[in-house]
Amino acid sequence: MDAASLNQLKQFVAQCKSKPSILADPSLSFFRDYLESLGCQLPPSAYEGSSNTKSKPYVVDESDEDVEDIEEEHRPQEAAVEEEEDEIVESDVELEGEIVEPDNDAPQKMGDPAVEVTEENRDASQEAKAQAMEAISEGKLEVAIEHLTQAIMLNPTSAIMYATRATVYIKMKKPNAAIRDSNAALEINPDSAKGYKSRGMARAMLGQWEEAAKDLHLASKLDFDEELSAVLKKVEPNAHKLEEHRRKYDRLRKEREDRKKERERQRRRAEAQDPELMTAFSDPEVMAALQDVMKNPANLAKHQSNPKVAPIIAKMMGKFGGPK
Repeated sequence: MDAASLNQLKQFVAQCKSKPSILADPSLSFFRDYLESLGCQLPPSAYEGSSNTKSKPYVVDESDEDVEDIEEEHRPQEAAVEEEEDEIVESDVELEGEIVEPDNDAPQKMGDPAVEVTEENRDASQEAKAQAMEAISEGKLEVAIEHLTQAIMLNPTSAIMYATRATVYIKMKKPNAAIRDSNAALEINPDSAKGYKSRGMARAMLGQWEEAAKDLHLASKLDFDEELSAVLKKVEPNAHKLEEHRRKYDRLRKEREDRKKERERQRRRAEAQDPELMTAFSDPEVMAALQDVMKNPANLAKHQSNPKVAPIIAKMMGKFGGPK
């Protein structure tokens, strides 16, 4: 590059320093992006009147907690590497309440819904249920399970039998068994309040707070009782925390995706403005030389003989022009 071109570049850089608003020209949006990729902090006047939202620092009105796991969007990057953000890592949610270890017993015996139930079987089923209730009152839960299983075998079409056995499994701290019985009860009778209540309580024991809250609310609508109210008071706070946590990170992921789309849009726009310059800027050697020149225009002299760098600087000077 001849001395006149070098002097022109020096004058252009001096102009940018004294009047940063020059960079607000939309045609220089790719140049602003380049300066920011080097870690430059441009003054507000460099953006005034520009529609290039990518170049402006991204600001979110959130607490530190909201963004603590998101890597800062604007940071120096290695040349020729597209700017990317780290995946969002969700923080833990502080929940209250005790949960139990899942029961991994073999599934309990279930009745055959295809069996024809006679009046005699129904009566026998009720008798077995009465014996189960007596065993429950005496604290003999295993015995109660045996009687209720017999009642189910005799009358597999009774939702109340399954729901009652589910309540016993809850007392025995076997939530998975209780959920299986609750599901069976709800298949027979979708409006079984006891089925929803038992399943909700079992899910709460497993720490499935949101699912538990849904079941307990349904049970409450069908047949409210004081026990339901007490359980809901323990379950709802955790369910609300988890719901807010999920919404928060859904929002952060959407914002991250929106930023990614905006960067891609601006990249395509810049390429459309001057594909040759954008291609050259993807060359690490060219980027390193331009960074060196931008730090000190006098360094241009040592890059004049570089066949990659010199034509790009000449093109930039022809595009930007010097002072008139």
